Amino acid sequence: MLDIESLNQAQKEAVLHNEGPLMILAGAGSGKTRTLVAKISYLIDKMQISPYQVLGLTFSNKAAKEMRERVALEVSSDIGALQLTTFHAFCARVLRSEASHIGLSRNFTIYDKSESKAIVKHILSRYGVSTKEVSPFEVLYFIDEIKNVGHYIDRPEGDFTDYEIDRDDVFYRYYLDYEQELRKANSIDFGGLIVAVIELFEKFPDILQRYQDRFRYVLIDEYQDTNRAQFHLVRMICQKRQNICVVGDEDQSIYSWRGADIRNILDFEETFPKVQTIKLEQNYRSSKTIIEAASAVIQRNSQRKGKEMWTDNPVGEHIEIVECESDKKEAEFISEQIKNLSEEGVPYKEMAVFYRTNAQSRLLEDYLRRDRIPYRIVGGIKFYERKEIKDILAYIKIVVNPQDSLSLSRIINVPARGIGATSLRKLEKEAVDKGVSLFEVITHICDNPSEYTHLRLSAKIKSALGVFANLIHECQTLDQEDAEPSSIYEKILYDSGYWDYLKSIKDYESQARLENLQELQSAIKQFESSVDKPSLSDYLETITLDASNDELESENTGDVSLMTIHAAKGLEYFYVFISGAEENVFPSYRTLEEGDSFALEEERRLFYVAMTRAMKRLYICFAQGRMLFGQVKFNGPSRFLNEIPDSFYVWRKPEGASSQNWSLNQQSSSGFDDDFPIDQEYDDGPVFQLAKNEKRVEKNIFQKFPKGVKVRHTLYGVGVVVNSQGAGQEERVTIKFEDGVNKRFAVKFAPLELA
Repeated sequence: MLDIESLNQAQKEAVLHNEGPLMILAGAGSGKTRTLVAKISYLIDKMQISPYQVLGLTFSNKAAKEMRERVALEVSSDIGALQLTTFHAFCARVLRSEASHIGLSRNFTIYDKSESKAIVKHILSRYGVSTKEVSPFEVLYFIDEIKNVGHYIDRPEGDFTDYEIDRDDVFYRYYLDYEQELRKANSIDFGGLIVAVIELFEKFPDILQRYQDRFRYVLIDEYQDTNRAQFHLVRMICQKRQNICVVGDEDQSIYSWRGADIRNILDFEETFPKVQTIKLEQNYRSSKTIIEAASAVIQRNSQRKGKEMWTDNPVGEHIEIVECESDKKEAEFISEQIKNLSEEGVPYKEMAVFYRTNAQSRLLEDYLRRDRIPYRIVGGIKFYERKEIKDILAYIKIVVNPQDSLSLSRIINVPARGIGATSLRKLEKEAVDKGVSLFEVITHICDNPSEYTHLRLSAKIKSALGVFANLIHECQTLDQEDAEPSSIYEKILYDSGYWDYLKSIKDYESQARLENLQELQSAIKQFESSVDKPSLSDYLETITLDASNDELESENTGDVSLMTIHAAKGLEYFYVFISGAEENVFPSYRTLEEGDSFALEEERRLFYVAMTRAMKRLYICFAQGRMLFGQVKFNGPSRFLNEIPDSFYVWRKPEGASSQNWSLNQQSSSGFDDDFPIDQEYDDGPVFQLAKNEKRVEKNIFQKFPKGVKVRHTLYGVGVVVNSQGAGQEERVTIKFEDGVNKRFAVKFAPLELA
């Protein structure tokens, strides 16, 4: 049952304020879910508001289900009519009732990403645009962007003062055709659910009024994660009574990459001038040391309302900043520390390791497996089980073992080469009939096409099979000549088209996949340095044997949790390890390269989220040198470490870490490029840098195939270099051939000559 007296003073005020707009700024670990559940329960149980008139919106089905279950336990009446749901589920429900007003029938279909992509591909082909010229994912990214701000086709331009939409842009024309195709199919996409309800409410005020009259109280969880479209939607529903309660924390706004707009919470008073703001500042989760240290870091941000977090919890132990010699030593330290804590009686489930990007999990997994520590990847997949890793490893397996037909079936059409399921079945049947491997069939077809006319393969498919077989044969030759496995890996990655395929997809997931593939390159290079005569077969054997340790038994204590910091939001653990706290890793090199102060503040918010997950002890680790993109980089510790006051941490160097003199400097070395400048505009404070002055080695290396030169490829013929990057062993070129096809090559592998 509901017990108001169990709440603290601020929580109680929030529960009892039920007339007019309310903004609850809920700091990390301040009991915001408890407060929101109590508030909904109070409305229903004490104020006798019908559950039918209460709307609670959140961002995941899991969160909505959990909140509903907790409300059900606290109220005495039936809550069947209570809508505690996600934004998209709520909009889908509205449209099932009202769809006819905007040209849809009630049985409309909701299209997923693959179906949306198929529509865009059809539109591009209609205009005679190749998917090599314009990626369908670029078009979908554009469409998502304008839907995130609430745009629909004939919405007045004046509503977009904060977002400029160029209606003359060719992508906007694709968007118009895309929407037309959706309507013809009586369909709507995921982002369109919210936009369609905005359109409905704006065009039909009587329908809007009906929903305004129904929902007397609207409550929104995780408000800092809303996009502009969601903001417009709730503003309309609450416009009449203004009984809106938003719960959020601007200091935990970390999802701008998927449309979240921090202005929704920063400018809330402008939209609802009569708002009362209540701050939940008492933290129930972490030690005083962790809370005060995290508060000192986040106070450097300008995009915040301002909260003074405090706790009655014990002072606790100092934060440990751990300086490791290398990324391998960092992973080794974390694994050994987890083992020590476990021996002291700490359950594995109370320990977690955070990292900025998914790719960083690879080394950590290696060492946890080595030490037989059970772990789970939260919100993700183990490194060697990720699709892109399995794809490229399948290529490598075929190079090593051409008889591996299972691996060949996996990637024969990855990336797409026009070799569909029907063609693959023909090839597999031929292999069975002749008692040979799938790759042997493909090789025979390329060498003797006239003998395989009965398969009825098109010239395009035969050509694709030839290019594929040629790549495998070239890699096998390199392997036989004892080329470095990392060099063969690079050739597969670029010559297969896999890298360019992922790069053309402009979304967060594909960017993460690219980073994982770069981390795989680092893994192969580290393997090379650990053996006298590295080979592809030895590398495959090593990772296969390592993976066999994945099935580790735990004594019913749960597993250590590994996750990105984005996945950690809302979770808590007794012991937390933050790995990779270095410049260009955390904050990320893209943030520093773009010089965007807003993006830098989001990185700091992410660091704050990571710190405030820890309850008892926090370890923040960085490496003096880290293998990134196949090369060791010396980035120096993250600027965020310098923002933690000295009194809250101890600086620790595990055995083997050399003595470095880190000094404070207004400019940080990027470690990526000698000529890369860190722009002073977004440098909001001193950062760490190696004090010693290292002499720069000037290399007189020129590009072999600069942009504009005419070249000849032994397989593809004559073409022109349209882009050239790097030099010497690192030179890569994009060539447009006479048939109009663009191909990217690593020069050190490609059979190229000046034409």
